[in-house]
Amino acid sequence: MPISTIAVTGGNGKIGRAILEDLSEHGYETANISRGKRREEVSDTYITTDLLDAGQTYGALAKADADAVIHMGTIPDPYSYQEYRTYESNTLSAVHLLEASEALGLESCCLASSINAMGAEHQQRPPQVDNLPIDENHSRTPDDIYGIAKHAMEVTADGFGRRPDTDVTISTLRYPWVPNEQEVVENFAEADRSMAALKNDDPWSGRDVMFSYIHMADATAIARKAVEANYDGHESFWAVAGDTTAAVPTSEVVTEFFPEAETRGEFTEYETLFDLSKAERLLDWKPEHSWRDY
Repeated sequence: MPISTIAVTGGNGKIGRAILEDLSEHGYETANISRGKRREEVSDTYITTDLLDAGQTYGALAKADADAVIHMGTIPDPYSYQEYRTYESNTLSAVHLLEASEALGLESCCLASSINAMGAEHQQRPPQVDNLPIDENHSRTPDDIYGIAKHAMEVTADGFGRRPDTDVTISTLRYPWVPNEQEVVENFAEADRSMAALKNDDPWSGRDVMFSYIHMADATAIARKAVEANYDGHESFWAVAGDTTAAVPTSEVVTEFFPEAETRGEFTEYETLFDLSKAERLLDWKPEHSWRDY
């Protein structure tokens, strides 16, 4: 069945609002499902909802008459709330949306995961990088509560996807930091991204996130592509830019920061450390924006 209405949870937030704008530009009716007051003027419908309440979640999707949902309405880091609240936000809300999507017969359900599902900048120990490039089957070893919760959310999505009677296409998108255009300019294009600067290990854009980022325009596009996709069960995807945050060749980055990782193939000039072939194959998505364009 063709998709005409897409619900976005957390549409009041930075990424959620950008996704609403992208969906609107591509001709979709949209519903913003969020807590509190409306803080955007893009969506066609706004529904105040507590996603930790199963009944409210089901009712909001039903009221929106949604054909698909993109879930961005979670706690975005492990620092602002107690650990149990962060875990609850990132797992229970996903369960409620998956259950409601299945019961209401939605075409697709896209959940925002994170690079932290692998284990990244929020934990005290360095990320475990076994092989390069990093594909979706790479080991996931988070120990911070945010990463643990994102990992658990993906495992939950796996379970729903295995159900024989589930027709919902389920995707989880592993985002790194998602800067907008101004942030791209300030933090990359106008900043020192030399090897000397990289050794300072900025947790948002350095070794702890495998020198990854994604431009806002590409982050919104992959979310739209995910709900438009049609495959069985659940799949996870790396949602990262096609290049690194470094101003030096990727081969030098690998030699300096990941000497013990198994390298599988050659890297082109500034190529990302992540294998993005799965997203291209199943979602028909490739990142189109780079900080080097600025």
